[in-house]
Amino acid sequence: MSGQARLSVRIDLPNGGRFGPGKAALLRAIASEGSIRKAAAALSMSYPRALKLIDEMNGDFSTPLISSSHGGATGGGSSLTAMGEQVLALYAEITDAASTASTKAVGTLCRLQD
Repeated sequence: MSGQARLSVRIDLPNGGRFGPGKAALLRAIASEGSIRKAAAALSMSYPRALKLIDEMNGDFSTPLISSSHGGATGGGSSLTAMGEQVLALYAEITDAASTASTKAVGTLCRLQD
């Protein structure tokens, strides 16, 4: 791996679920694209894989993170629920705090490669 070091945070939830950079990226892409299929394509992820991750996320929290409507005159689509927005915001807060707290140590670790 070349370039700068990058901290990656994955949270192992008490119920056995996991939430990390891949699921966060999928949530961001759904919010941006308004569609699971378009979000998956934007991430070079298969549609079945995206559906599996969404099913996992929706089951890991007290209410679903993604809301979808099927077809019809508006063509359907997907969006984050209030819970999805909250989870994504909290994950960003956690990763920002971890990155800030570990900057010096990560820099030192990288210098050990020289």
